[in-house]
Amino acid sequence: MRSRGVPGRPRVRPPAMAARAAGLLTRVPLGARRGPAVRPAHGLLSCPGPVAADVSKEERASGGAEPGSEDRTPKKRFFEVQKERREQAQRSVLIHFPNKISEKKFLKYLSQHGPVNNHFFYESFGLYAVVEFCQKESVASLQSVTRTPSMGTEAAIPFRSRCFHLKLKNASNQTSEQSSISRSNQSPPSSKKLFELLCDAESVDDQLNTLLKEFQLTEENTKLRYFTCSLIEDIAAAYFPDCAVRPFGSSVNGFGKLGCDLDMFLDLDEIGKFSDHKNLGNFLMEFQVKNVPSERIATQKILSVIGECLDHFGPGCVGVQKILNARCPLVRFSHQPSGFQCDLTTNNRIALKSSELLYIYGALDSRVRALVFSIRCWARAHSLTSSIPGAWITNFSLTMMVIFFLQRRSPPILPTLDYLKSLADAEDKCVIEGHNCTFVCDLNRIKPSGNTETLELLLREFFEYFGNFAFNKNSINIRQGREQNKPEPSPLHIQNPFETSLNISKNVSQSQLQKFVDLARESAWILHQEGNDHRSPSSKLWGLAALLLPSVAKNVSQAKRKRKKPASERVKNLLESIKSTSTENSTNTNGTRTVSTQA
Repeated sequence: MRSRGVPGRPRVRPPAMAARAAGLLTRVPLGARRGPAVRPAHGLLSCPGPVAADVSKEERASGGAEPGSEDRTPKKRFFEVQKERREQAQRSVLIHFPNKISEKKFLKYLSQHGPVNNHFFYESFGLYAVVEFCQKESVASLQSVTRTPSMGTEAAIPFRSRCFHLKLKNASNQTSEQSSISRSNQSPPSSKKLFELLCDAESVDDQLNTLLKEFQLTEENTKLRYFTCSLIEDIAAAYFPDCAVRPFGSSVNGFGKLGCDLDMFLDLDEIGKFSDHKNLGNFLMEFQVKNVPSERIATQKILSVIGECLDHFGPGCVGVQKILNARCPLVRFSHQPSGFQCDLTTNNRIALKSSELLYIYGALDSRVRALVFSIRCWARAHSLTSSIPGAWITNFSLTMMVIFFLQRRSPPILPTLDYLKSLADAEDKCVIEGHNCTFVCDLNRIKPSGNTETLELLLREFFEYFGNFAFNKNSINIRQGREQNKPEPSPLHIQNPFETSLNISKNVSQSQLQKFVDLARESAWILHQEGNDHRSPSSKLWGLAALLLPSVAKNVSQAKRKRKKPASERVKNLLESIKSTSTENSTNTNGTRTVSTQA
């Protein structure tokens, strides 16, 4: 059981760092206990499908499951989830409407076209509703009674999409029956709100799970991402009728946070597959096509046309940029109705396979996603990562580092990629552009880990492990789960799991890597001090909250100028000293916070 403090006595907060955030703490109410988080009530789950049930189950599990007590319910394969989500999106519509509306009348009107499976409301440049019908034919029925708006002096392009605008014929009748419409949250919590939640948690484990719960993609946000891809697919299908637009990356791998970009790729592979079924007798029928010198040129031409269509005909698609000379050509745009920043590429199947691998790793153990989210949040708080391309460490690199670290535990929490490959059968075999991307796709065939270490211990050990990692000579390799000699002189070398000759962190500079090492050592030292109960009763920030203060990085930088001995060496020596005494005092690994009974 987790300690909930001693009745009548104040809980002691960790080390003397309150002065660093005096302005913030004056606004943080710490007296009240944190109650269970209340999610907005929507009609979304009035008739939940299998995917919704899976997500609901996942969210419950992430709230505070004890290590080693994983949910043994059979888990769906990645492609099964993708298929169901895509089908949901294809029978959905997006409707923009005024605030003064009766939700009951709104749903009654839509039900004329067929039963509504679920719906939810959200705000993005106005009030929107995503409505999923039970049958795809209902969408066509709604489109058949929809008119092209009259634009007065301007001309409207008559594009038949699944984005609608609802107008009220008689607003007074609607106002009299208007009820409060519950809106789905599409944004992460503010820094103030996050610190309030973290400071009122019961343990460091609880803090990490709280951060995960607040930042992870909600069921509604995930539906909106798949629906946005489905809208882009409608436009691309005008040229390529059997194409598919699939989301990949953080939107589908389980590690996306609210507000992250939407990466998608135009999958044209399905077009050629149908020809096998059309061969009769000795005749072979082929399409007449245009030929171009290379696949890259074909990609550029396809994306150029799709980019023009999005710019001229795509409702809500603004700021369209055709970045065709990049290593991976893409079209970048903002989708105003959903609020997403989108990147569209073509036939990026290796990226989708990487998304599936991360999905599997995140689903194997509830601690994985909680640790990754917290490390990413910590890195962003100290400007180790950035949304702007540059010499910073990327979120993907951080995720690979966490996976590698968890592979190195005893016993391992996560299996190596080579082990997952050994479990694969003929159905799992996958070779893309000459790269072996084979691994077992059925989560239920992977044996759960027997490791029961707490998130608090893993967080501290992560910082200590990489604070003392020999980056100058070793590389990170999740295929084998062990340190290897670097094949190139880059400051940080993390092997691409599939394109093994590539370094996914080649962009990281020596100064940025050193900043990461210094902050990792400092964070490990702070957590060790807390573990040894070296806390000040006057301090109010503790655990993960203490590590997220941006001013910590400034203090480290300022202290380094004043000391003859580098801060990283000082912290390293302190860690070694603490570690040597830890053999005499057993480490508490059951997630319980030590609470002082002294006033």
